[in-house]
Amino acid sequence: MPFRYCPLCGRPGNQLLADGDLSDGELIGLISVSAPGWSPDRGLCLPCLGLFRGGLDRFRSNPTVFRGGRLHILPTPLRVGADERFTGRGVTIAFLDSGFYPHPDLVQPHRRILHYENIIDPGFDPEEIGRPDVSSWHGMMTSVVATGNGHLSKGIYRGIASDANLVLVKVGTAHRILHDDIRRGIEWTIANRERFNIRVVNISCGGDYEESYLTDSLSQAAENAVRAGMVVVCAAGNVGNSPDHAVLPPASTPAVITVGGFNDKNTLELEDNEVYHSSYGPTIDGLQKPEVVAPSIWLAAPILPNTATASEAWLYDLLHNTPDAELREVLRQHPGIDHNLDLAIELPIYLIRHLLAIRLHDANVISGHYKHVDGTSFAAPIVSSVVAQMLEANPRLRPWEVKRILIETALRLKRVAVERQGWGTIIPSRAVARAIELRTIDRG
Repeated sequence: MPFRYCPLCGRPGNQLLADGDLSDGELIGLISVSAPGWSPDRGLCLPCLGLFRGGLDRFRSNPTVFRGGRLHILPTPLRVGADERFTGRGVTIAFLDSGFYPHPDLVQPHRRILHYENIIDPGFDPEEIGRPDVSSWHGMMTSVVATGNGHLSKGIYRGIASDANLVLVKVGTAHRILHDDIRRGIEWTIANRERFNIRVVNISCGGDYEESYLTDSLSQAAENAVRAGMVVVCAAGNVGNSPDHAVLPPASTPAVITVGGFNDKNTLELEDNEVYHSSYGPTIDGLQKPEVVAPSIWLAAPILPNTATASEAWLYDLLHNTPDAELREVLRQHPGIDHNLDLAIELPIYLIRHLLAIRLHDANVISGHYKHVDGTSFAAPIVSSVVAQMLEANPRLRPWEVKRILIETALRLKRVAVERQGWGTIIPSRAVARAIELRTIDRG
């Protein structure tokens, strides 16, 4: 049964598994609800089959995220068809963001955070990273989306580069990130590149204003980082529906990989993807940005521990899995976490369930430890994690080779305007395969 590409992930192949090779009804059901346009007669490739088959037992063991025979939110490696042989081993990714937290998915069972640096406070306390505050959220989520190992979800919600090392560089706060502080953060990564073996720099924040990369110091720092041998990945921004949909530095810089987003509707169907409001070019220098896109909505991300949000998510998760007969008693045992639920304790059970469903929906809660988020801030880390895979597969790749491979192996989306998607969505398995091909050529 000849197919050029897998109908799920777009991987090239001369032959795919046909319906006669698929006999597990529950497995077929899981694939079908994750890819609504798919049916067994369309076939699928062995890597896709392995992703579903390998995760099925984990999904069954977690009733919160596996509801009604389907996953509530698809894990990132599954939704982009990542090659699970590579997890970023031996590669260090530096994250520049407003703040961070050593989430269990990064430090259990082994701590993979090599260093924390606070650019905006030269006299900072290195232990401050362990004290959660509002500025910790964003960088914690971006770093875990890329490199989390899913420790708190039994491996379900892990990043693609789940074995990569991290360097965390704080360049602002939740209230303000300055143009010049991002520049200083990049310069710090250049100065410490060899010390921590930094190969990738993820920047999910942007500068204050447009300026030509020829004169802008932030853009020049990003260019210098690439010349120093690091792959720089930048979020495009989220103002694509605005008349001024500008891509700001450092994402407007030619040498970096700028990542836009699209809405995959939390399915694996390739035909129904929609546009997301990510920023796009041309830049002030006439460059088309972004180069590639990645899913930017319905993405699993961690909830910051020891916060009111974490307490609420824990309670919602507990109540969701509590039998009706015990629901009121559980609510009585945990007063003060959600005032609305406290007031609803004497309502009929079906109304309590309805209110709980609303609270789960409004808070974007997946489980007691994860919620779903959106923004190109989270599309960029997906690309950074794929870059880590590529560098694990072929450590000799240079930054411009990585960028070229991602562009050449991308897939254009039919329902998204070209200027908003560049060369299209990343296809991680193709990119890794091409990286391996170049390794073979280099050896030859």
